[in-house]
Amino acid sequence: MANLRDIRKRISSVQSTKQITRTMEMVSTAKIRRALDRSVQSEPYKAALTDVMLTVAQDVQAAGDNPMLKRREAVRNGLVIAIASDRGLAGGFNVGVERAAERIMGEWERAGAKAQVITCGRKPSEYFRSHAALAMHFEGTSADPSLEEARMISSYVCRAYAAGELDRVVVVYHHAKNRVDQELRCETLLPLDPNAVAMAHGPRKNESEGPVRVSSAFKFVPSAERVLGELVPSYILTVIHQALIDSAAAEQGARRKAMHSATENATAIVATLTRTYNRVRQASITTEINEIVGGASALEEQQ
Repeated sequence: MANLRDIRKRISSVQSTKQITRTMEMVSTAKIRRALDRSVQSEPYKAALTDVMLTVAQDVQAAGDNPMLKRREAVRNGLVIAIASDRGLAGGFNVGVERAAERIMGEWERAGAKAQVITCGRKPSEYFRSHAALAMHFEGTSADPSLEEARMISSYVCRAYAAGELDRVVVVYHHAKNRVDQELRCETLLPLDPNAVAMAHGPRKNESEGPVRVSSAFKFVPSAERVLGELVPSYILTVIHQALIDSAAAEQGARRKAMHSATENATAIVATLTRTYNRVRQASITTEINEIVGGASALEEQQ
C-alpha cells in the first residue's frame, strides 16, 4: 500500500503542475495579442523611415562618404545586441539568442578582433556577465520595452561607430512571425548597407521589388549628407526599438508553446500514472483475496 500512496502523491503533484502550466499558457495567450498589435502598429513608421533613408542614401553615395555608411571590411571591434527575456519557461527562447550571439563573437575573436555585447533581458545578462565583455545591460523590461531603452542603445552605437570604436554591430533577437512561430534573426545593423537594407526590408504591398524609393529629384539644404546624418540615427533607433517590441511578442509566443507542451506532457504522465496505480491496486486486491482464501483453507484443514 505504500507504493499506492507514493503513486497518489505523484499524480497529485503532476496535476498541480499541470494547473500552473495551463494557467501560464492562458496568460501568455492573452499577452500575445497585445504584443503583436504593438509590433504591427510600429511597423509602418519603420517602413516609411526606411524608404526615405534609402532615397537620400542614393544621393549621398554620389556626393561623398558618410561615416555611418562607410564599410569597414576588417573587424577589429564588434558589438552584438542580444535581445531575450527576463524570465525562463519559454523553451529555447533565451538559449537560442545566447548561442547565436556567442557564435558571432567567437568568430570575431578567432579572427583577432575584440567583441562586446549589449544585453536586453535578465537571462542573457546573467549568462554573458561571466562569458563576455558587457557594454550595457537592461533588465526588467523585456515584456514591455520602452523607447528610452532603445534610445540609450542607439546613442551608444552611433557614437561609438562614428568615432571608429566599433566596426560591426549585429542585432540578435527572435522575430514573431505569428502567435505560434518565432524566427531567430541575426541582422547586421552597422555598417549600414542601403542595398542590404532594401533586400531585408522585403517587398511592400502592391510592390514586387522591395521598398518604395521616392524620386531623388530633390535639393537638400544644407546637403544630402547632412540630411542623411540626421536620418541614420533615427533609423538605427527605430530598428532597435522594433527589435525589442518584436522580441517581446516572440517571448510570449515561445512561452505559450512551451507551456502548452508542458501541459500535454503532464496530461500524458497523469494518464500513465493512473494506469500504473490501477494495476498496482488490482494486484494488491488480488493478493489480499488470495491471502484470505488461503487462510480460510488453512482453517478448514485444521478443523
